Amino acid sequence: MKRIQTFTFLTLIAFLFSCQNQAQVNTKQQAVINASPIEVPLDNGLAKAYFASGCFWCVEAIYESVKGVTEVYNGYSGGYTNNPTYELSNTGRTGHAEAVEVIYDPKIVSFKSLVDVYFGSQNIEQVNGQGPDNGSQYRSIIFFQNDAQKQIILEKIKALETQENISVAAEVYPFQKFWLGEDYHQNYERLHPNHPYIRRISIPRLRKFQNKFPHLLKSTH
Repeated sequence: MKRIQTFTFLTLIAFLFSCQNQAQVNTKQQAVINASPIEVPLDNGLAKAYFASGCFWCVEAIYESVKGVTEVYNGYSGGYTNNPTYELSNTGRTGHAEAVEVIYDPKIVSFKSLVDVYFGSQNIEQVNGQGPDNGSQYRSIIFFQNDAQKQIILEKIKALETQENISVAAEVYPFQKFWLGEDYHQNYERLHPNHPYIRRISIPRLRKFQNKFPHLLKSTH
């Protein structure tokens, strides 16, 4: 009886994960993956880049610390529904992941360096999440706006997989649209330094990144 129960439990888990993965690559999601990228024009010399890598509070704080980055916004991207919200994206049924919009000066920091920051500040092997946050809404996605950016991303992934003999979990999507998140999610780490999640997860992740890439950090003076 115990073996049957164990088998049934494992079968159920496998089924749930299968459903979750299937939800990520349904017809609507596949259309997003196959779409042509949309290139965001420069605005007063500033460019925009888009990344998803677990909780956007963490990713926002990381990119905010990079020199050449002028602002970071939290929101949602990579999905197939309009006007996603925090509550809706958490259901896993919108296709969206928590993402950030990074506004930067390409004369100071390159897209290639931002890609290095991206892969250097996460567990690149973790599927459907980062750290304690799991689910399709926390999956890692890196977005490209043109062929040059796509090539930079693919070359970085190939190098990581070859050098470290691993499989990179991040999905590579053509950028389509960034939906700005709710006001209370913006500048979260800076405004809520004593929040238990920030103290336990966000700040250690930020410190780990800063120790790894000191040459990319803004001056504290």
